[in-house]
This record gives sequence, C-alpha cells and structure tokens, in this order.
Amino acid sequence: MEKKDILDAGCSMPDARGSRKSRIEEVPFSSNCLRLSAREWFIVAIIFSAIFCLSPTLWERAEKLEPEPDYRLPYDLSSDYWLYKRYCRLACSRVESLVVGDSVVWGHFVPMDNTLSHYLNDLAGRARFANLGADGTHPAALEGLLRYYGRDISNKNVILHLNPLWMTSARHDLQTEKEHHFNHPELVPQFTPQIPCYKASFPTRISAVVKRCVPFFNWAWHLNITYFQSMDVPAWTLEHPYENPLNAVSFRLPSSEDYEQPRDTARPGSAVGRTALQWVELKTSLQWSFFRRSVELLRKRNNRVFVLVGPLNEHMFDADSIDTYRKMQTEIEAWLQLNNVGYYMPVVLPRHLYVDTSHPLSEGYAVLAKQLFENESFRSNILYSNHNSGERR
Repeated sequence: MEKKDILDAGCSMPDARGSRKSRIEEVPFSSNCLRLSAREWFIVAIIFSAIFCLSPTLWERAEKLEPEPDYRLPYDLSSDYWLYKRYCRLACSRVESLVVGDSVVWGHFVPMDNTLSHYLNDLAGRARFANLGADGTHPAALEGLLRYYGRDISNKNVILHLNPLWMTSARHDLQTEKEHHFNHPELVPQFTPQIPCYKASFPTRISAVVKRCVPFFNWAWHLNITYFQSMDVPAWTLEHPYENPLNAVSFRLPSSEDYEQPRDTARPGSAVGRTALQWVELKTSLQWSFFRRSVELLRKRNNRVFVLVGPLNEHMFDADSIDTYRKMQTEIEAWLQLNNVGYYMPVVLPRHLYVDTSHPLSEGYAVLAKQLFENESFRSNILYSNHNSGERR
C-alpha cells in the first residue's frame, strides 16, 4: 500500500452502517482560531485607532485637574510630561505670566504657598503668575520640555530662570565622556546634538522620540507613575498579587504639597567659603547652549522672555570660584543685552536664607520677589508689558 493510501485509511472512520467514510477534506489555512475578513480587520483597526487617539482626551474628563493659583506639578510626578502638558495648557488659559525653571522655581524646600510665583502673585495682588517649574530640569532637559510639551506657551510673559549650578562642573554640564545618569534623559536630544555622557541604546532613544510624538504613550506612563508606583500593570500585579488593579485607579492626582523639609544638616554654615567649583567655560558649555535655545524657542512663539539669573549661595564658594563666576555673569549679561532679552541678576541673599547651593528658604523667595518688583527691567518687560502685541524691548 502506498503512503498516500495509508494516510487516507488512517483518516477514515466507520459510519452508522459500518461502512467507512472519508473525513471532510482539510480546508487550507483552517484553525480553531477566529479568522477575520478584510472588512472585519478594517473595523477592528478603526476601533483600536479610536481608543488610541481618544483615550488621553477622554481621561482628562474623568481625572479632574483644577489647579489653585499656587499649584505646581506634584513632586512625585516630576517626569509626568503628559500631566505637565495638560497643566501648561490650563495655566496659559488663565494667567498672562509664567515662571519656568528647575527645582528653584518649583520650590524644593518650601510649601506651595511659599514659592517665588506665590510671592509674585502676593505683590501683584492677584493670581497673575503660574508656577511651571519642574524638579530636576537642567537646561538641556528644560529645552526639551518646552519644545515638546510646552507648545501652549505662546503670546505670554515668561520668567525663565537660569540656575548657574548646572555649569559648576563638567559632570553637571553633561560634558564628560564617561556615562553617568542624569535627570530627565527622555527630554534631551536623542541623536543630535550629541551629549557625551548619554549612552542610551538605540531602542531607548527611538522610544523617547516616539513618546514625544504620540500622546497615548505619555498618557500610559501617566497612569503607571500616578497609580501604579511607576510600574506597568503586569509588574504591579506581581508586587500586589491579591489586589485589583482597577481599585488602584482613584482618578485623584497626588497633592502639590509634598516637598523636602530642610534639615539643619543641609544648612551651609559649616561650609562657608570652602567650596571650590570647577566652572566650565561658557563658550563650550552644553547647558548654556541649551538655555539659549530655550530663549530662542520661546521668542519664536511670540513670548516676551525675561531671564532671572540665580542667585546662587555664594557664601559657600571660595574666592577663586566667585571670581570665575563673576566673569561668567559678565558673559551671560553681554549675550542677553546683545539679544535684547530682559534680565535681572539679583544680589546674593543673606546666608541664612539658603538651604544649600541654590535653593532659598521661604523668606528668601519673598525677598527675591520684592527685588524683582523693584527692578525696572522686570517692571517694563513683565508687569507693564503687552505680550499680545508681539513687541520686543
């Protein structure tokens, strides 16, 4: 018997009368799984596209964000760029002046009603300034934050803080060839210009670029960081095997009141005049180049930009570090004047008003706000400006 006959015999079975009857012929590509037609695949594609595109928008209706005048991005959500973009849009619709910068603007060691923006509002007599600071946003990250998630900032007055702390060493300036981890790597340029210490893999870089362009992925990260302790749902269920993931979604955002309490050990008294800084040269500084890009980006969007430089806690520095910093300030001032950018370099605050190298205490923010209101450049560029006119001073 030939092989084909044997197979045919093995596939036959007796019927009710004992006769043998061949099985139904095998249908090509058949299986136990459901197979969709081209039309059905088209319908599925439409459904998934709707979910993909509409989920972030519909989520905003379920998860209420009603910021108070002193609102700031919750500390635990500093890398939640989807929420930052959402808050940025709301702030731009409510106030005419925005305070943008790193943890100094955010208010790392003070409650939300003791920040720079709070005291500016207090002096203005109304809610005119919004706190758009984000913890850890060095100039390279801040430029990316404004470029990709701050597009709503247009036709506004922007107080842009420059923290010279990011230029106090090659490491802070991201110049070192040796890899080291820094804040907000997803916000820095992934390919060009190159950042020497950033050694992320190609898939990681591509992922960061895609997230900038597709709101769904940032929204998914928002869910993870807000409700699942910065883990995706499968990882979260492994840590909480007896809990229902749906119960973790409360639709309530964390409070903006969380902040680091200043400790006596953090006070700089014991380090007065002893800190030697390895300042980078301004002409080769990566952070300074990204800061300039931020200024140019904001101005292209028809914003009136006012730069606040420092103030650093110079009480901690040795004489050589202060001399180098003075020369850097002169170069920064020259660039701002050449480009017709309003600015203010405040005098150094008293030593007891600092927590560390760059963060003031509550009273320090109050003094700084008062200095700004008394500064003629601030008054002409921010307090009495017509940001909708597009004029430049």
